[in-house]
Amino acid sequence: MRLKKKECMQTEINKVELRNLRIEDYKQLRLTMQHAYRAVDLDMEEPYWGEKDIKRLLKIFPEGQLVVLVDDKVVGCALSLIVDYKKATANHTYEKITGNYTFDTHSYDGEVLYGIDVFIDPEYRGLRLGRRLYDVRKELCEQLNLKSIIFAGRMPNYNENSEELTPKEYIDKVRLKEIHDPVLAFQISNDFHVIKVMRNYLEGDKDSQDYAVLMEWNNIYYDKSPVLINSRKSIIRLGLVQWQMRPLANVEALFEQAEFFIDAVSGYGSDFALFPELFVAPLMADFNHLSEADAIREIAHYCDPIRKRFQEMAISYNINIITGSMPMVEDGNLYNVGFLCKRDGTFETYTKIHITPNEVSYWGMVGGSEIKTFDTDCGKIGIMICYDVEFPELARLMADEGMDILFVPFLTDTQNGYTRVKHCAQARAIENECYVAIAGCVGNLPGVNNMDIQYAQTAVFTPSDFSFPSNGIKAEATPNTEMTIIVDVDLDLLKELHEFGSVRILKDRRQDLYRIKKQPISKSDPKPESAADIVVDATAIDEVAKPAARAPRTGSPRIVAPKATPAKPAATTKTTTTRTTSPRATTPRATTPKPRANAAEVKPTTRQIKG
Repeated sequence: MRLKKKECMQTEINKVELRNLRIEDYKQLRLTMQHAYRAVDLDMEEPYWGEKDIKRLLKIFPEGQLVVLVDDKVVGCALSLIVDYKKATANHTYEKITGNYTFDTHSYDGEVLYGIDVFIDPEYRGLRLGRRLYDVRKELCEQLNLKSIIFAGRMPNYNENSEELTPKEYIDKVRLKEIHDPVLAFQISNDFHVIKVMRNYLEGDKDSQDYAVLMEWNNIYYDKSPVLINSRKSIIRLGLVQWQMRPLANVEALFEQAEFFIDAVSGYGSDFALFPELFVAPLMADFNHLSEADAIREIAHYCDPIRKRFQEMAISYNINIITGSMPMVEDGNLYNVGFLCKRDGTFETYTKIHITPNEVSYWGMVGGSEIKTFDTDCGKIGIMICYDVEFPELARLMADEGMDILFVPFLTDTQNGYTRVKHCAQARAIENECYVAIAGCVGNLPGVNNMDIQYAQTAVFTPSDFSFPSNGIKAEATPNTEMTIIVDVDLDLLKELHEFGSVRILKDRRQDLYRIKKQPISKSDPKPESAADIVVDATAIDEVAKPAARAPRTGSPRIVAPKATPAKPAATTKTTTTRTTSPRATTPRATTPKPRANAAEVKPTTRQIKG
């Protein structure tokens, strides 16, 4: 079911947390239970657990009691016991399976994780928080090496159909989606199957006509031996979006298209969704009467709303989203940025560091100044925007910080531009012994200046060794066709490669001869020297139309060997990453004007390649 923003959230959510229940949570837990069961027709004086009940559960089985919090407020809960399989599958009542609410039926020698309650505050339904609780229950079942999860579910809509349908007929129609039952349909969609229908399970459940459906989820890793399954996640699923550039009526149309892809890759259980660089460019069509520089600054106003909406979708679809990139204005400077929107509701920002000549001359962009990796629930990742992947120093620094997967949103207009991105990305995967995922835009935008054509082939690249594809390509999309690719990558294979590979590139580096390191950036200057050198200065403006007359520029990090001193022999000289700027023999460097003014005035006579 596709969520609508108004239905799922009235205020901005900053953080979602799922953890074990604590007795200090009880006051909030009681309010949540009251809200959750307010509309449920149960013939009970107090349809919520008492504080003594919760203390008892936490004493006998603390790991089985779970809560989900939104901005530190308890909004949902799942309570469980471990019981004998025969008791769980035989006819029973709620009172009997809970030991008349004493929980004496709990036993660590049992084979079944028995769910005694799950509820979500109605104000927070629609965010798929219940699904998260079910998923953690499944992980707990696997970690404890239990045979299955069993519970008896209510049928709250059966009361409306009881005169025409038997419970069995009702269940069949819910399964075929001919009738909607919010509880039963949810459980079926979470891979639970029906064992039997039980009568008089929960006394006073008028909505279900006192019936309950006994349901089970089987643990396929169950082993009668008491060995626990490794809880660390090794297989990570990537969902990459090859985005079709198309006219968009407004930003809501962009969100609708983006949510379609997020829904799709999330439905396949993806841990990450990756969007391309500047996939928001169709929004510039409304500003085509302006210069390219002014038009892209106009859509920079969408940056914050886009980030907030992607945060909401990361929560709703339980997936980490890498938002490609979009323009952002900060302190008068135009940057190419993106966001890592994590499924816990938090986000982090990344910025394109190396700016192409096209981005400077048309838009007046400047580069960022921070090289970093990101911790996620699926390991440590790096993110580079397009041109950055063509500079190997960045990926090497990230690899030294433990990066397992490098994500590269890109935008290229020609096949030769794509070739640079592709082969550099493959090189980064091999030399840093990591996975590299790239995603780009396809299609044409005739109504947007400087964004008219695109070429892309989204792909996932691997190291080159026996455990990986022989050509180093895990998967590739069809070139220039809108589509997604779903790819599984195994992080354990990387660990084996680091230690036992045919070659061990990271371990075999001669760091006695050379070394790459980050340079400190002055707080007074938000841009690195390389970015400042890329920005067109006053003298260069007059020479843009005459590329052959321009002095070559450098400024991106590169490895250089310092001159050997007499005190040290040449064989022990170490190298470091340093910045250099190209000297201008005939023209002194002028003060750099603001990029926006430059970009609005400069019109190169030939189209320059993006990427």
